Amino acid sequence: MEQTYQYAWIIPFLPLPVPMLIGVGLLLFPTATKSLRRMWAFQSVLLLSIVMIFSLNLSIQQINSSSVYQYVWSWIINNDFSLEFGYLIDPLTSIMSILITTVGIMVLIYSDNYMSHDHGYLRFFAYMSFFSTSMLGLVTSSNLIQIYIFWELVGMCSYLLIGFWFTRPVAAKACQKAFVTNRVGDFGLLLGILGFYWITGSFEFRDLFQIFNNLISNNEVNSVFVTLCAVLLFAGAIAKSAQFPLHVWLPDAMEGPTPISALIHAATMVAAGIFLVARLMPLFIVIPHIMNFISFIGIITVFFGATLALAQKDIKRGLAYSTMSQLGYMMLALGMGSYRSALFHLITHAYSKALLFLGSGSVIHSMETLVGYCPKKSQNMVLMGGLKKHVPITKNSFLLGTLSLCGIPPLACFWSKDEILNDSWLYSPIFAIIAWSTAGFTAFYMCRIYLLTFEGHLNVHFQNYSGKRNTPLYSISLWGKEGSKISNKNLNFCLVTLLKMNKNGRPSFFSNKVYKMDENGRNLIQPFLSIPNFSNTKTSLYPYESDNTMLFPILILILFTLFVGFLGIPFNQDVDILSKWLTPSINLLHQSSNNSIDWYEFCKDAVFSVSIACFGIYIAFFLYKPVYSSFQNLDLINSVVKMGPKRIFSDKIKNAIYDWSYNRGYIDAFYGTFFTAGVRKLAEFTHFFDRRIIDGIPNGVGFMSFFVAEVIKSVGGGRISSYLFFYFSYVSIFLLIYYFLNL
Repeated sequence: MEQTYQYAWIIPFLPLPVPMLIGVGLLLFPTATKSLRRMWAFQSVLLLSIVMIFSLNLSIQQINSSSVYQYVWSWIINNDFSLEFGYLIDPLTSIMSILITTVGIMVLIYSDNYMSHDHGYLRFFAYMSFFSTSMLGLVTSSNLIQIYIFWELVGMCSYLLIGFWFTRPVAAKACQKAFVTNRVGDFGLLLGILGFYWITGSFEFRDLFQIFNNLISNNEVNSVFVTLCAVLLFAGAIAKSAQFPLHVWLPDAMEGPTPISALIHAATMVAAGIFLVARLMPLFIVIPHIMNFISFIGIITVFFGATLALAQKDIKRGLAYSTMSQLGYMMLALGMGSYRSALFHLITHAYSKALLFLGSGSVIHSMETLVGYCPKKSQNMVLMGGLKKHVPITKNSFLLGTLSLCGIPPLACFWSKDEILNDSWLYSPIFAIIAWSTAGFTAFYMCRIYLLTFEGHLNVHFQNYSGKRNTPLYSISLWGKEGSKISNKNLNFCLVTLLKMNKNGRPSFFSNKVYKMDENGRNLIQPFLSIPNFSNTKTSLYPYESDNTMLFPILILILFTLFVGFLGIPFNQDVDILSKWLTPSINLLHQSSNNSIDWYEFCKDAVFSVSIACFGIYIAFFLYKPVYSSFQNLDLINSVVKMGPKRIFSDKIKNAIYDWSYNRGYIDAFYGTFFTAGVRKLAEFTHFFDRRIIDGIPNGVGFMSFFVAEVIKSVGGGRISSYLFFYFSYVSIFLLIYYFLNL
C-alpha cells in the first residue's frame, strides 16, 4: 500500500502528454497530426482511464485503512524561508479525483462525436487534457502556493474553453467576463494566502492548521485580521464556485461547447471552490463568524440562483443557474459544519448535472442539424417542444436527471439534498425556510425546462415535430406537413399562428409584457454553421437521436444518477460507506463519524421534502401542460394563456417576478452601470487630470517660458535709444510703486 501511495504523484501528470504532443505535432507535422486526429481522443480517454483506476485503488485502500499520505520535497530554500512541493492523498483528494476522471472520461467520449465536425477538434482535446492535468494537480496539492498555481491554470483553461469559438463576439465577451470576475476572487485568495503565511509562517496544510490552532487557543492573534484573511481566502471560492455576488460569469460561460459546460461548469471546476473551503475547514471552523459568513453566502446563492432560473429561455443558461443554486447548497452545508453532507451533495450533483448538460447537448445537436435552422437559436427552449418522439433516449435521461435534481427518491440528489435540508433546521429556522422553499423552486424550473424542451408549451407547438393529428397544435410546423417541402406560405402561417397564440413570442409564465420577436425568429434560408465558415453537411427535416458515441456516456451517467446516492445511506445503525471513507477528514474536524439514522424521522422529513418538490412540479405542469389535448381552437387557447396565470398572480406581481428572473436580478445591469461605466468615467477623469493638470503644469511652464522669450526677442532690436527708453520706463514704474507703498 505504501508503494502505491508513493506513485500517486503521477495522477496529475498522466493527461499532460496529450496537449504537449498535439502542440508539437501541429507545429512540426500539421497534416499528419490533423489526419490522425481521432487518435488523440483515444489517447486522452486512455490516459484519463488509467488515472481513474489509480484513484479508485487509492480510495479503496483509504476505506479499508482510513489513512492519509503526504509526500513533500523542497523546491526553494533561502535562510528561514522554505517552499515545498508535494502531494496529499486523503478522502477529499480521492473524491475529487474520481469525480474529475469519471465525468471527464464520459465527456471526452461524448465530445469525440459532438466536436467531430469542428475545425478546432484537436485544439479542443488539447485544452481538455490540460484542464484535467490542472484540476488533478489542484486536488492533490499539499500546500496553498501549489493550490494557487493550479488554481490559476484551471482558470486559464476555463478562459480558453469558454472562448473556444473566439470568432463569435458573444463567446469572446463571455470568456473575458469570466476572466475578469475570477481575477477579483483570485486576488483576494492570494492576499489571504499571504496573510496566513505572515501569521503562521507556513504554507503546508498540516503545519498551517496546527500552528494556527495553537495561536487561536492561546489568543495570540488579532481576531479582526484573522477574520479578514479568512474572508479573502473565501473570496477565491466565491468567484470559482459562482457564489453571490461573483456569480455573473457562469451563465455567460455557456457560450462554450456543451461538453465544456458538462465537465467544467457543472462537475469539476466550479466544484473547486467547494473543494477549497472543505480543504481549509479545520482553519475556518476555529475562526469566529467566518462559518456564519460562509453559510450566509451559501443561502443567498441558493435562493438567488433558483429565482433567476425561473424564466430563462436558454436551456444551458437555465441549467447554469441551477448549478449556481446547488453549489449554494454545498456552501451552506459547509458553513453549517455539515462536512459530510456537502461532499455527498457534491458527488450526487456532479453526476446528475453532467447528465443534464450532456442531454441538453444532445438536444442542441439534434436541433442544429435541422434544415435551415439558425445555430444561434438551437439553445432556445421557446423554439423547442415535442422532441420526445424523436429523441426518446435523450428525453428519458433528461427526465431522470430532472427528477434527481428535484429531489425525487430514490435518485441520487434526493439523499444528499435531504441531509442538507434537515441539517438547516438545526442551524437556523430562517435558513431552513429559504432552503426548503428553494427546493420547490428547483422542482418548478427543472420541470419547466423539461416540458418546454420535450413535451412542449402552447407557445411552441406551432413548430411541434411530433406529427400527431388529434389537435391542431400538433399539425403546425415551421416545416409544414411531415415530409413536405418548406415554403414561405407555411412559414407565414406559422408566424401568424405564433402571434395569435402569444404576442410577446415567449412563454407566458408570469408576464404579459410585450418583447420583440427578433430573438426568436428563424432563418430558413441560411444553412447551418457550427462555427463561422464551416458548414455541417448532415441535415434533416426533423430532429433525430444522437449517435451511439454520444448516447453511451449518457447511459453510463444514468447509472450513476440511479445508484451513487446509495453510497451515503446507512442501511443499518453502523457507519455508512461514505462516512467510513471520510473518517480521516471527519476526525480532523473533531466530529463524530458515526452517522446512524432514525428511519422514522428520516421518512417524516423525506415526505415533507418530496411534497414540496411535487408541489413545484405540479405548478410547472399547471402552467405549461394543460392545453395539450383539451382545446381545439387557437382563440380559446389564447384566452387560456392570458387568463391561466392570473388565477395565481396579479399582473404587477407576474411582471415583477418575470422581469427579475429574465433580467438576471438586475445584477449585470448594476455592475454595468456602477462598475463598468464607473470605471470608464474614472478612467476618463484620470486621463483628463493627467493630460490637463499633471502634464499641463510643466507644459504651461514651458509655454510661458516660450512666450516670455518671444516677447523679449521682439524687444531686443539693437538700438541703444530703445534700451534707454525701456530702462527709464521700468525705473519709473518701480519708483512709483515704492512711493505709493510708503505713503
